Amino acid sequence: MKINKEIRDVLLNRLLFSLGILLLIRVGTFLPVPGINHSDLAFYLQRHSVAKNLISTFSGENTFVIGLFTLNIFPYINATIFVQLLLGFSPKLSKLQKEGDFEGRRTISKLTRFITLIWAIIQSIGVTLYLRQILFDWNYLLAAQIVLWLTTGAMIVLWLSELITDYGLGNGASLLIYTNIISNLPNLFKKLIVENNENFTVLSIIGITVLILTSLYGIVFLQQGIRKIPLISSKQLNQSSMQDVVNNYLPLRFNQAGVMPIILTTAILVIPNYIVNLGIFQWLNFLTSFKPLYWIGYFVLILTFSSFYSSIVLNPKDISDQLQKMAVTIPGVRPGLQTTFYLKQVIKRITLIGATMLATLTVVPNFIESTLNITGLNGLSTTSLLILAGVVLDLIREINNIYYSNVYNNMYQ
Repeated sequence: MKINKEIRDVLLNRLLFSLGILLLIRVGTFLPVPGINHSDLAFYLQRHSVAKNLISTFSGENTFVIGLFTLNIFPYINATIFVQLLLGFSPKLSKLQKEGDFEGRRTISKLTRFITLIWAIIQSIGVTLYLRQILFDWNYLLAAQIVLWLTTGAMIVLWLSELITDYGLGNGASLLIYTNIISNLPNLFKKLIVENNENFTVLSIIGITVLILTSLYGIVFLQQGIRKIPLISSKQLNQSSMQDVVNNYLPLRFNQAGVMPIILTTAILVIPNYIVNLGIFQWLNFLTSFKPLYWIGYFVLILTFSSFYSSIVLNPKDISDQLQKMAVTIPGVRPGLQTTFYLKQVIKRITLIGATMLATLTVVPNFIESTLNITGLNGLSTTSLLILAGVVLDLIREINNIYYSNVYNNMYQ
């Protein structure tokens, strides 16, 4: 694909704009929130591994800072997941989304921002209450200030991410998550090497290499794999020649749910750990310590949530009604009830294939970790790889769109 100077300048400007905002957000993560004694924080975290892991999730390894942008894009991600669930259960919101007009998108966007604000306040309060056992001068006025700073920082990050989406290259929220994952990869590989220095063998190295390559291949297939349903319009049916009539198709993705099944499954499976840590129902230790049972539960829950979420995203009756309105049919299938039944069967099959692959890719790292006696492979999670692959593929798609739109504009000027 040959790129002329004008298109190259557009891509370069968008890229520099996105990188500049990402750098600004990264720097803001290390700007200390006023009122917090970070010396006390560092002293406490050096002696408490759980709290250290919590802070390191936001700020990085061996960096103990509660910064202005500590919450990053996480409140928005939680709000987006919540809104997606609402769209599945609320006919009114679902109708707004399907109509696709400006007012509908604006309403859903406003709702997402409002829920982001609520989530930011909740997470800010959670961080502030956790700091109560760390800071010697903790009081309610200081707590209110910390909540205000963190909430404001989260909303600024949301605004900056939307600027990237509108004027930069790529989706702002996805790029922020991508940046957080990439920034933690050096620490992940360092931890993997240090903790398993004595356990590394030729077999384990081959196993890890095969795991990474297989996971990447499977994830790209899940992201890009589609089942093409051929379509014929009434105009094409009336043509005298039936050669090359079937040019259009309905693309059905194997992984409609994305990472949602993994997120929901993880949220459920951590509940026994929380209950045990509270000192009640100690018999639940059996569920967390018996790994085969944990793996089976993980596999089954991902299959269940994938099927559930796909049924929310894809409604065979709605698709059938839309095809009928456009006077488009599937070859060999009658419009109406027969088309609905056909689509329902196809969606069920491809969802099962996609969900099985997703569940397998999620469970296999745990199996290899246990079999080869290697720790730290959980950091190479399917969720992270899905996000990394998805962001790269989206960037390639957007670059292609910018290229072809500029070529089209130049042809008709």
